[in-house]
Amino acid sequence: MPSNTKVEVRRSPRRRRTVSAYRDGDTTVVLMPASFSRAEEKRWVGRMLQRLEAREGRRHSGDQDLHARALELARQYLDGTELPASVRWVDNQNARWGSCTPETRTIRISRRLIGMPSWVVDYVLVHELAHLFHAHHGREFWDLVRRYPKAERARGYLEGFSAASRLEACDQAGDTDVPGDAAEIEALEEG
Repeated sequence: MPSNTKVEVRRSPRRRRTVSAYRDGDTTVVLMPASFSRAEEKRWVGRMLQRLEAREGRRHSGDQDLHARALELARQYLDGTELPASVRWVDNQNARWGSCTPETRTIRISRRLIGMPSWVVDYVLVHELAHLFHAHHGREFWDLVRRYPKAERARGYLEGFSAASRLEACDQAGDTDVPGDAAEIEALEEG
């Protein structure tokens, strides 16, 4: 684990047996049942860090690989007429999965996607590539995005991931209501 990574353990009374972990910027968040002892916590944190590192080692691609994948997707689903000048991973996107600046033809993809299924990352790339054609989220934009066959499935995956993250945050804060409605979620996650 990189030396600048910190670990945040979130315990939930709703969790009974499962433990999961994900990266959120420079923090590794480990989700576990509230009933676990400190010894179990320590053991599971170590195990989950190892699993994350192994998974990221298999799936993590550098900026060049990400750019190459974006070019392939642009050619496959968007006729290859609008190609990005650069595509790179970034650490500073916590409310969006990706962003695009059409004027400079640059795309930034949140590192929070590392470790998610490749078809989800591909969806975010196609979404941002579609912004090279249309800066807005109008009908023409969505018609382009829907050319990617797993677009709806990937959107559902990301919405579920976001909802689960909010539930865990509410559990930690002791809240009973989940913040945000569907429109707010879509606005935050679509970039």
